[in-house]
Amino acid sequence: MKRTQIYRDAAHDTMLEARAHATGTTKSALIHDAIDAYLGDSPAAADSELRRLRTTITDAAGIAPHLPAGEQYVEDLRAKDAEREADLVRRRTA
Repeated sequence: MKRTQIYRDAAHDTMLEARAHATGTTKSALIHDAIDAYLGDSPAAADSELRRLRTTITDAAGIAPHLPAGEQYVEDLRAKDAEREADLVRRRTA
């Protein structure tokens, strides 16, 4: 790894600090990820995408506690769908 000094304005530094805190990483890691993403298809860019996906999934977990568990939710949707379809068939044949 090679050391490079960069200058950023106060607003960028504030945004980097907030993002680093929110994602549990460092400002340097965020800058590395940004460079990897900008440069394209490198293994580091793929790792960055995977980290962002995992962070998004973790952040979304538990966001809708009023909904039943995944399997039950799908089964409920399927049952309602079947009821709707049966109702449509009855209306067509009436």
